[in-house]
Amino acid sequence: MSVCAEASRLEAMYTTYIMKRTQIYLDERQDALLSKRASATGTTKSRLIREALDRYLGTGDDRSQRASRFRAAVEEVAGIAPYLPDGARYVDEVRQADVERTRELEARRA
Repeated sequence: MSVCAEASRLEAMYTTYIMKRTQIYLDERQDALLSKRASATGTTKSRLIREALDRYLGTGDDRSQRASRFRAAVEEVAGIAPYLPDGARYVDEVRQADVERTRELEARRA
């Protein structure tokens, strides 16, 4: 047996002992949406259900974990659109456009 196959077998055996099996009933729409999400994220329906339960029950997702995930997401997308101006310059340009538009409207009223 290969090392990978042995590791997979041990992982499956270990998971069996720490998980409790249960059964839930889903309507067809829920099952279809869950299947679609699992496929899109490359995971299982069971994992998605466990994650949803953790979020609902408030376990397994403390503030530091959320902050860490947020930081990782920001780092991942940083610099993704280099053609956009920096935040301060963008705000200045938007405000200037508003000032000019207001002047034009006031000139039309006069």
